Amino acid sequence: MANFLSRFLVLSLAVTLIGFAQDSAAWHDPSKHKVQFVTVDKGVRLEVLDWGGPGRPVVLLAGSGNTAHIFDDFAEKLSGACCHVYGITRRGFGISSHPDSGYDQQRLADDVLQVLDTLKIVAPVLAGHSMSGEELTTLGDEHSDRLAGLVYLDAAADPTDYPGNSAAYMALFNKLPAAMRANGSEPDASDLRSFQAFHDFKVRQNGFEYPEAQLRASFDQNSDGSVGSYNTSDKVHNAISRGALPRDYSRIRVPILALFSSLSINYRYQPKDAQERTAIEEFDAATEVYEDRNRKNLGKAKGGVRIVGLPQADHYLFLSNEADVLHEMRVFLATLR
Repeated sequence: MANFLSRFLVLSLAVTLIGFAQDSAAWHDPSKHKVQFVTVDKGVRLEVLDWGGPGRPVVLLAGSGNTAHIFDDFAEKLSGACCHVYGITRRGFGISSHPDSGYDQQRLADDVLQVLDTLKIVAPVLAGHSMSGEELTTLGDEHSDRLAGLVYLDAAADPTDYPGNSAAYMALFNKLPAAMRANGSEPDASDLRSFQAFHDFKVRQNGFEYPEAQLRASFDQNSDGSVGSYNTSDKVHNAISRGALPRDYSRIRVPILALFSSLSINYRYQPKDAQERTAIEEFDAATEVYEDRNRKNLGKAKGGVRIVGLPQADHYLFLSNEADVLHEMRVFLATLR
């Protein structure tokens, strides 16, 4: 009996491993991009995605916590009509190199410039989400002569004017309904049993399609096929935060398109009573003060600025409001010389 049990367990394990191997082999990134690596520093290579397309080059930069694969779906639609689209995964994320240093704003911007030089990308439009506004601003400030334009995808917040550092602002935040402060539930074990399940959880949580390739790029896979740990160290995020500079747009000489998402941290939440409604309105009014400062600061750029608000958009506005963002970018690109 013991011998039979042993053989049964071995056989069961083999079947499980074969099934896992088949599942892993069966999945492939459906996005139609070419993947290459560009050396930007000693021992540092960055993943660069190339979706092709006709016309002017557009280079997409992800926000903190993401890789270029966050644009997998969006980039295909953008490249199909008006431009040749690339995406760069910055150091410390995904399958780009994870060195111990080089996470200050200047070095990250220099990495992007090195990719442009290596691939001979001439007069591109740089479009960046969230924290990549740091790289956009530095490159616009120092190399406007090399660029055709900049697109800030909810990326104009000044990291040195962070509202979370204000006690008064956080007091208003703490009055918000708990569901808003939680900003979505955490995945449970069933949501992490596979990357497909994790993808489905993200879609339910966010209300819009989220590329599975992005999840696979940012999380390890366990031996049983379940989702493992996030693969970027906290040290990387901390170093990026320490290396951020105040936003100065005054020397940028190329046109800027800046898209802003909803003020509310959870724009889909419906207040249950007058008290909740008042708390949300007070918090949004306080947020508007920071947003106004960001917009006025953007207005100092010398090349002209078009600011577009998308009131019902998520922070990932190129996913939640894909059609709106595609339209605005195509119109912007058509105006460039």
